[in-house]
Amino acid sequence: MLRAAHEVFTTQGFDAPVSAIAKQAGVGMGSLYRRYRTKEELLQRLCLIAMERVVEAAEAGLAEPDPWEGLALYVRTCVANRAGALAPVAGTIEVTDEMWRVSRRADEVAEQVVARAHEAGVLRSDVTMLDISLLMEQFGRPAAGPPRPEHEQVKQRLLAIALDGLRAPGRTELPGEAPTLEWYERRWGTPP
Repeated sequence: MLRAAHEVFTTQGFDAPVSAIAKQAGVGMGSLYRRYRTKEELLQRLCLIAMERVVEAAEAGLAEPDPWEGLALYVRTCVANRAGALAPVAGTIEVTDEMWRVSRRADEVAEQVVARAHEAGVLRSDVTMLDISLLMEQFGRPAAGPPRPEHEQVKQRLLAIALDGLRAPGRTELPGEAPTLEWYERRWGTPP
């Protein structure tokens, strides 16, 4: 049911009717509402799962002996999990304490992946954890138009280009200031 909800929301938008989720999951509306009383509750659960997957991906990246390969594994895993697909819901649902807690853990572990790559000199010094998170968010969204097999190949090609752009030393000066954690969290609401 959660997979169906994720697919419906990320392809049809967050205004998609709950009936579309039930249909995609092959369950009745009653089954859906027994598990999730409201659409917001369902979205909160999906966001929490997405953040837990980010934590797992970052931990896998830290377990990788090579700092660059660890960073690349983290990014590729998050993109494969479509980690950023739910970002457009930011500011439209109430963020639970558990969501804030897992979000902070995700930021903490992701920061460790990035710091390790910086310390090894393999990641551009001007790239931050939030730069990488926002990049993954963009790659996590579905391609425009009807799904096609070549979409995944194109995404992987562009991801390879983006990863090369993250490598040290970097050739182009990045414009503007790096995004702050305060700005990033404010999209979701005020943290407790």
